[in-house]
Amino acid sequence: MARSTRTRILDGALDLLRAEGGGSVTLDAAARQAGLTKPGLMYHFPTKEALKLGIVDHVAARWEEMLLDRLGGPLEGTSPHQRTRAYVEVALTAPFDRADYAVCTDALYRDAFHQMWERRFEPWLLLPDDLPARDRARLTAARLLADGYWTAAATDVFPVLERDRAELVAITDDLLRDESP
Repeated sequence: MARSTRTRILDGALDLLRAEGGGSVTLDAAARQAGLTKPGLMYHFPTKEALKLGIVDHVAARWEEMLLDRLGGPLEGTSPHQRTRAYVEVALTAPFDRADYAVCTDALYRDAFHQMWERRFEPWLLLPDDLPARDRARLTAARLLADGYWTAAATDVFPVLERDRAELVAITDDLLRDESP
């Protein structure tokens, strides 16, 4: 099945972010990368802000798809342990790169981007108030370990050696043990 023009634009914009030295995602550059004219691109993304928001949504949707795939079913009715396990497994095993990192960290500076990530990830990461403190701490520790791993892998700054990743997975498995009755 052929990719839609919108998807081709968003994938091309991510390729620009992956470019050596970091690429610039302008409307002109994104249009060239997708093989379109600037007006052709602007039909789908009328402003640079709309394009950037589209990129954030595109990356967050890819994460969400991987999470649901790892979960093996719908999100509804799952436990905090199951959701956190899916998140941790994706963060520890899926391929991420500088484009993923750039899109995620841009949320620090733009409220609309932050809201997009929050809307997509809150169902996965928000822990219920009535969760026992020990379970809450274990799930949070596993998530933070996974966040650190994917940051190192995506940025290639002090990456974790592949031989150590299996041990990290084992440690998170221990943290993710569901001890509730």
